[in-house]
Parts: sequence; C-alpha cells; structure tokens
Amino acid sequence: MAFHVFLIAALLLLPLPAAFSKAVRTQSLLANPLSPDPITQEQQLSLAAPRTNASTLHFRLAHREHFALNATASDLLAHLLARDAARAAALLAAPNNATRPRRRGGFAAPLLSGLPQGSGEYFAQVGVGTPATTALMVLDTGSDVVWLQCAPCRHCYAQSGRVFDPRRSRSYAAVDCVAPICRRLDSAGCDRRRNSCLYQVAYGDGSVTAGDFASETLTFARGARVQRVAIGCGHDNEGLFIAASGLLGLGRGRLSFPTQIARSFGRSFSYCLVDRTSSVRPSSTRSSTVTFGAGAVAAAAGASFTPMGRNPRMATFYYVHLLGFSVGGARVKGVSQSDLRLNPTTGRGGVILDSGTSVTRLARPVYEAVRDAFRAAAVGLRVSPGGFSLFDTCYNLSGRRVVKVPTVSMHLAGGASVALPPENYLIPVDTSGTFCFAMAGTDGGVSIIGNIQQQGFRVVFDGDAQRVGFVPKSC
Repeated sequence: MAFHVFLIAALLLLPLPAAFSKAVRTQSLLANPLSPDPITQEQQLSLAAPRTNASTLHFRLAHREHFALNATASDLLAHLLARDAARAAALLAAPNNATRPRRRGGFAAPLLSGLPQGSGEYFAQVGVGTPATTALMVLDTGSDVVWLQCAPCRHCYAQSGRVFDPRRSRSYAAVDCVAPICRRLDSAGCDRRRNSCLYQVAYGDGSVTAGDFASETLTFARGARVQRVAIGCGHDNEGLFIAASGLLGLGRGRLSFPTQIARSFGRSFSYCLVDRTSSVRPSSTRSSTVTFGAGAVAAAAGASFTPMGRNPRMATFYYVHLLGFSVGGARVKGVSQSDLRLNPTTGRGGVILDSGTSVTRLARPVYEAVRDAFRAAAVGLRVSPGGFSLFDTCYNLSGRRVVKVPTVSMHLAGGASVALPPENYLIPVDTSGTFCFAMAGTDGGVSIIGNIQQQGFRVVFDGDAQRVGFVPKSC
C-alpha cells in the first residue's frame, strides 16, 4: 500500500504533456455551412446604395461571386480558389520583374462581393463619364492602371451592366502621345493618325487589356466627382476578367488612383470587407466600403499600425513586416524571419497585403508551422480527410451550431497584433458542414495576406505616414 501511495505521488509530480500544460485559448465559431440557395444579382445590387458625409467619400464593395446566378455555393468556392491560384501565382512571380498636402476632405464608394461569379475579389461601384455610367470595378491593391471596357468592343468579356461608351461622355478626352502621363505607362503606343496615346496592360495570369489612354471624370457616393483621372479605355480585353466593368488600380505606382488624387486628397485610403456571404443575407446590416482622403485615416481610431514596406524592384505592392503567429494563445515555434523577410537586392521574399487575393499564402516552412500548431490545438474537432482544393486541413462540423476553435493572431512590426475572427481562418467549403483552415503554403518566396483574413477589419493604407493599420469590427 505504501508503495502504491508513493507511486501515485511521484506520478503527480511529473510534468504534464504540452497539450495539457497550458489551456488553449479558443473563441466561438458559428458553424453555418454554405447555403444551397443560389445568389441573385438583385440581392447584391439592392444593397449598393452609397453612404457618405460631407468630408468623406464611401463606396460599398461587392464580391465578384455575387454575379454568378443560380450557381451552387460549393461550385462558386471551387471556381474562386482556382482563380485565386492564378492570381497568387502572378503575384508570386512579380518581384522578378513625398507626402503632398490635402486640400479637400475625401470621398468613398460602395463595394460589392464578386462571390457569385467564383471570384475572390470585391467590386467598387463608380460612375464613369458625364453623364455617369455605373461601372463595377475590381478593387485591386496589386496593380496601378485604372481601366474599364469601352465601346466599340473588338474583344470584350461579359460584364454586369452597360459597357461604357466614351462617345456619349462630355468629359472624356484622349491623352496626347507626347503627354507626360502617357510616358508613365509601362507599355505605351501612339495612334499617329489621331495623335492619341494607347495603353496595354498584361497581367501575370495571362489576362490582357488594351485600348485608348484617356482622361475622364469619376463619380463617387453622393455625387462627389473627381475630374481628369487617367484611365484606360479598353477595346480589347481578354482573360480572367468576369462580370466587372474594369479595374480600379490602388497600388503605389505612378498611375494608380491614390497617386493620381494625392495632390488634392493625400495618398491615404481604407476599406472594410465584410464576410462575402453577409451581403446576400436579408438580415445583414453591414456593408463593405472603400474610403479615400481624410476620412480614411479618421476612421482608424484604435488601429494597430505597422510600418509600410517597399520593394525597390516592384514598387506597386504594399509590403508589411510579418514577425510571426500565435495559435491558441501561444506563439508558434519554427517561424523563421528569413522566410518572411524581403530581400531588397533580389526583390524576393517579404509579405504583401493584397485586396485581390482571397487566401493567405505563407512561405511553406511558415505555413507548415502555423498549420501544425492549429492541428495540435484543435484536438477537439473531428478531422475531415482529404482536404478541399488547396486546403489540406479540414474538419467535419456537421450538426454543430457553435464550435470552440483555437484563436489565431498575426504579429507585425511596430508592436501591431491582429487577432483574427474565427470565420477569417476556418471557412465552410460545402453545404454539409465541412470547414477548412483558410491558408496555404507557397514555394514562390513571397507571402500574401489575402482578403479572407482581412474581412471585418478596416484596413488603412496611410500613404502619407507610410504605415498600414487594422481596426477590428469596423465595417
């Protein structure tokens, strides 16, 4: 008996296994599977009414998938991930390739989700020309040129709404071949008969747009007008563009929209992306918006800011210095800074914050460390074998309404920490209750923080102060 007592006492003094040595921090996930009902365009557009105040312009954002009528949610997600892979591959290959005073308040636009078309992007609703033609333009922090499809079309893809016809606009003006802004194009041409500048933009996924380079007026919420914006009027457009009228380039290059309006409004903008499915829920009161000017930073009260990095070999992208992750309240081990650091000499590595990529891609050693930490912390979840598309970690949550899941946080330079809501990293992939860890590994060197992980935050691109901020629950 004495021996047994001694043995039990000795066992109690042994260190507990790691899984029990510290409680895993969790949060509640509403385990709603994908809806089996098709999404209608009318549902999406009915929520596009703009809102603004006197000093700030807002747009609502729409997810691109919201324009694929009568498609199942699971099919749309599979299509989204396929498009997203092409987008990410283009960005991963890309690196191989002064503050001005603000005199006016700002403006904004509504954003719509592109989910119904099988795209991970969001659309800004903008008026183009005089009188204004409504255009849904992809919100893209990963490119610079602003362009849209124009009549007459030689090669155009199917878009939502009427194609813009410059012949009906009183404010449309062609750009001369000798104009300085024409020479800013990476690929410029000249129609010598008309002495007008021609543009062409080729994207890494094989998509191409080409046509006339012009000056035009853009109209935002509540009639706010921005004049003489340099845009591409595309008569030949081919590739992975679906439903959108064109693209609103928000990059850091010389022709991007923020750069063009910097003299009047400054270089700052912000957006807030709600869950792409919320805009088609009748009970949803939240909407996505993009804001330019003074209101973009004014809305950043309580933001966690991190310095904005720059790649000298690819000036378009917004880089941030990602230091690591925490899962379940514990810092993830095995994350090396060498896997996340930008090499300014080669232009490789680093972490891009991108509005057009859906799924976060991490350098493979970093991803595997984060994924393995999540798997170890999620021991109470039933594993779903086989994965889904590019996701390799999935769980069967069928029959469960609320599920406790491990917390996930990103840690950035400057002391910024971004605690992700559960729906930003564990997402439904079918109608039967399968949820997957919404990150992936990449061997391309560059890591990308995608828009799924940005949902629910107001993301502030403070170009005047060269910093990026995250404000939780700010849509």
